[in-house]
Amino acid sequence: MLNNSLEVLDHVRLNFSSSGLIFLNIALSFVMFGIALEIQVENFEAIIRKPKPAIVGYISQTFLLPAFTFLLVLLLNPTPTVALGMILVSACPGGNISNFISSMAKGNVALAVSLTAISTSTAIFFTPFNFAFWGNLYIRFYNAHSSAGLVRPLEIDKYQMFQTVFILLGIPVILGLFVAKKFPKLTGKIKKPINKGSLLFFVTMVIVLLSANFSQFTSFVHLVFIFVLIQNLLAMATGFYFGKLNRLSVRDQRTLAIETGIHNSGLALALIFNPKIFPPELELGGMAIIAAWWGIWHIISGLSVAYFWSRKPIIA
Repeated sequence: MLNNSLEVLDHVRLNFSSSGLIFLNIALSFVMFGIALEIQVENFEAIIRKPKPAIVGYISQTFLLPAFTFLLVLLLNPTPTVALGMILVSACPGGNISNFISSMAKGNVALAVSLTAISTSTAIFFTPFNFAFWGNLYIRFYNAHSSAGLVRPLEIDKYQMFQTVFILLGIPVILGLFVAKKFPKLTGKIKKPINKGSLLFFVTMVIVLLSANFSQFTSFVHLVFIFVLIQNLLAMATGFYFGKLNRLSVRDQRTLAIETGIHNSGLALALIFNPKIFPPELELGGMAIIAAWWGIWHIISGLSVAYFWSRKPIIA
């Protein structure tokens, strides 16, 4: 019964105006600029001096989660656009509020900032790679084992996706690092207002864009709720237990759980509605609603886990 309802979701088209998408992209770039203002050269130097926690966290975020998400969609067997939405979110770097949540959870904030810096910087390459690799692997598996009809292989322009990610993430981060380095006093004055303002701007733009598709979103979000819930739990568990397996401190384990569980779903939405990457004739309702609900749910789950950990003493 659930799969029948999800099949309807596969054919839903969401309407986003070109001007709305431009403002969404600007808002996302503004957020990334604000994040970069918080990053200092010392963060990268800390990775060099004590690389193990950062390496373990980066592997968890960039390699383990997309691989585990691929296995998860094979196990849960959602419809193709829902599965591809889950894979795309897992391929995106950490979300913009993960550092705050790590701080609230009594995690290692320096490690959180370092992971944000390195995952965002390398997302230019690994977001297109992970989505294309795991997405095509899923489609081949689906076509080989499903009687519901063939799904055509992903024919995304990897260069175009690289270009889009570079514009949305790379340029704002480079600019933010430059401003932070050259104008430290100015950065100290503006970084908090910019971070708060950019996040508010971004959330406002997402709400505005979703309001044009509110009936579709409310009609189908309950169908993807369980998939996002399970994937988000998987992401947090991956970070936490991979850190534990590698004998990291409790603070580091908490940080890895949050950094792996909080994702830049705004980037996923921006990619989904870029007509040069996914042509408008494709019906991507499942992908879009997965990404949109991820953007809401990971904040709820992240704050909930952080509140729980903030009240629990750290035992080495």
